[in-house]
Amino acid sequence: LQKRIDRGKMSSDKAADILERIETTTEYDALAGCELVIEAVFENREIKADVTAKTEAVIADDAIFASNTSTLPITGLAEASKRADQFIGIHFFSPVDKMPLVEVIVGEKTNDVAIAQALDYIQQIRKTPIVVNDSRGFYTSRVFGTFTREGMSMLAEGVNPALIENVAKHAGMPVGPLAVTDEVSLELAYHVGKQTMADLGDAYVATAADDVLIKFVEELDRRGKRFGKGFYDYPEGGRKHLWEGLAEHFPRADEQPDADEVKKRLFYAQAIDTARCLEEGVVTHPADADIGSVFGWGFPPYTGGTISYIEMVGLVEFVAEADRLAEAYGDRFSVPDSLRKMAERGDTFYGLAEADEQRSAA
Repeated sequence: LQKRIDRGKMSSDKAADILERIETTTEYDALAGCELVIEAVFENREIKADVTAKTEAVIADDAIFASNTSTLPITGLAEASKRADQFIGIHFFSPVDKMPLVEVIVGEKTNDVAIAQALDYIQQIRKTPIVVNDSRGFYTSRVFGTFTREGMSMLAEGVNPALIENVAKHAGMPVGPLAVTDEVSLELAYHVGKQTMADLGDAYVATAADDVLIKFVEELDRRGKRFGKGFYDYPEGGRKHLWEGLAEHFPRADEQPDADEVKKRLFYAQAIDTARCLEEGVVTHPADADIGSVFGWGFPPYTGGTISYIEMVGLVEFVAEADRLAEAYGDRFSVPDSLRKMAERGDTFYGLAEADEQRSAA
């Protein structure tokens, strides 16, 4: 609001009127008349369950309860609810005042009324929604995580952190993977990883990024921007800069990749996991995937989005290059079977989606 006042787009009186509408309280009884409640507490299953139970004890029977969780599956969180059909995910992106996208996550028991009310609410606050099905990390957090984790993996391999960051920005990402991890906080990424490991057990596939997060949080106590130090230093009155200690803890490899290889690793990691989300039914239309990637975490708009990027490269060439990356860097670059078969048949994501729509209309 202050920024709007400073730019002459809002009067001080108008801002004061809006601020007057905000009521803070520690008493759950204040929620009694709410038609829609959005929970945004820490990413911890037990804390969220406690808030859910205490909220449902006072709100009306037809009220909708939404979680702003960024990673925890909605179906699992809804187990703490006495009315799982009215439990839904409404995932905002930071900073909320600037980011246009809101991700609506449908749990296994979420009903159509909850979905409709969530979409009505998002329309009222003038945001753009996408609707996705439930999974760990949903669509946006899950795929965005491949970007940050690939950056950390390269750091662990000895790739120059300045090269990682500058290539990402020059390629069109808003900021580099290390900088954005600092922004959301290494501590949060660390706790999300711990919760994921606990939930998945032996099925969890560890990467070098896990070791980086553990070192920074447990050993170095560098937890991100809001703590004053992370991958970057944040001097008072000065510009942030990459921490000089990175070279000590992650020595530079003698041979450095070229910029195109760094870009491919960052882009392909995101595009491949998006294709997996479509194959798994987390995302049901390529347009939702593209909109979510561009408006949700800033995948370069000139590509059209993560799915359009695959089609821009060409499916045959994309699969061949992904196979090379998988052999060089690991299974995370393995393409899903559906994408490989599409490339063999000469299909495209949007071509198949259009054919499905025509069949439905017929």
